[in-house]
Amino acid sequence: MTRSLFSSTGKALGLLLLVYLALLIPDRDPSAFVQTAPSVKTPFAWNQDRFWEQLETAFIAARKMDSVVRVATIQASLLELSRDVDRFDAETLSPTDSVFRRIEGIVFRVSPLVAATPSRFISYAGELLWMRDAVKRQAQRWDMNSLEARTTLYRLLYGSRSALEEVMLQLPREEVMPLMAGVDEPSACPAASLLGVRIRSGDVLLSRGGVPTSALIARGNDFPGYFSHVALVHVDPGTQFVTLIESHIERGVTFSTPGEYLHDRKLRVLVLRLRHDLPAVRKDPLLPHRAASDALASARSGHIPYDFAMDYRDTTALFCSEVASRPYRKFGIELWSGLSHISTPGLQRWLAGFGVRTFTTQQPSDLEYDPQLCIVAEWRDPGTLLKDHIDDAVTEAMLEGAERGDELAYAWYELPIARLVRWYSMILNTFGEIGPIPEGMSATSGLRHRTYTARHDAAVAGVKENVTAFVRQHGYQPPYWRLLAMARKALGG
Repeated sequence: MTRSLFSSTGKALGLLLLVYLALLIPDRDPSAFVQTAPSVKTPFAWNQDRFWEQLETAFIAARKMDSVVRVATIQASLLELSRDVDRFDAETLSPTDSVFRRIEGIVFRVSPLVAATPSRFISYAGELLWMRDAVKRQAQRWDMNSLEARTTLYRLLYGSRSALEEVMLQLPREEVMPLMAGVDEPSACPAASLLGVRIRSGDVLLSRGGVPTSALIARGNDFPGYFSHVALVHVDPGTQFVTLIESHIERGVTFSTPGEYLHDRKLRVLVLRLRHDLPAVRKDPLLPHRAASDALASARSGHIPYDFAMDYRDTTALFCSEVASRPYRKFGIELWSGLSHISTPGLQRWLAGFGVRTFTTQQPSDLEYDPQLCIVAEWRDPGTLLKDHIDDAVTEAMLEGAERGDELAYAWYELPIARLVRWYSMILNTFGEIGPIPEGMSATSGLRHRTYTARHDAAVAGVKENVTAFVRQHGYQPPYWRLLAMARKALGG
């Protein structure tokens, strides 16, 4: 009897050991999915460290400058900017025309003066918004898959937003406007209000979340950006009820109320609208509403899982960008006139570790540069603007580490437990619940995600301490190039 009991126990322990060993078998190495062929794309790099230092020096000098002289200099610079924009807006120019680099120079050089002169901020912001729309109108004549066109548009749109936000970080909180209006593009589609903006059915919302992976999505491509999520607006023509169609990592494709949409913390939201003079929209002014209605009907028809592979050509699963691009494609509009590229091997390896398999795709940030869309408005949470920039700096420093060979390692003995948690999550998913590991994400990816988050959060804490010390010593917020240096230090670089 005793011998039989020991024999049964031994068999059970042996079986458990075999199961444990089986669960220890690692997934395929993410390096296997990295593109080994040389990329024809070149990741963008400013390579202007000395210039950023000069801008900070100019800001320190501006704070000591006579206010009358400072205001006069700002006005002269903004007038020069306005004249250049008016001039090129009336012509058809190549993206390599020297006027665009001249405009970029004016934007950056005047920003330290405005940062020291809160009363001129509204004028400065207004000129930048006008410039951005004029550049996008010019870009309608460019090939957006050419590196020259993409680089020019990026330098002016991303660069001007960066300059604007560096100014905002130096202003008293009460001087920072949460909402900045862009172009009230005409539309025949049903309208409603969100965040103080009159939105239209078919509008596309780009946003940025507050979790570490939001910064990774925003920064993780050849042209690092500020946005990590895409949602499509539907407005009911009878009730003006707003529904946002989205795709979440945890839930797949969903439709949300404005309250639910904003409940997921948003650091910023950009409203984009199809230009009314596009041939397809002129032919069918309600096309954007029809696309939004199609997306909503699809979301209501049944569960559509999240597309971790980020394959914009596969419609069986959708990541957030596809929620907008798929229905518009059905109506003859191809959004993302310039596709996104993820070319660097370290970033490819990290993203492959999270399940990404497609490195030419549709990144949320890149939709801002599509000349088919105009910028209607941008809303920011002033209280989280510094957090946003710290997250970006830490993410950029971490990605530099990825290119040096840093790995998102995890303890090997945790993999069996993670796989059991993954199976538990799958059971919850069958009943419409959300599990600890999102649907479609492997147990290994979940462990890597935990490593990434912990490393990011630890570095952010270190940067925040340095920021506090910097402000105490210098009396102003550190600009981005200093945040990046702090992030590198916090990560041991």
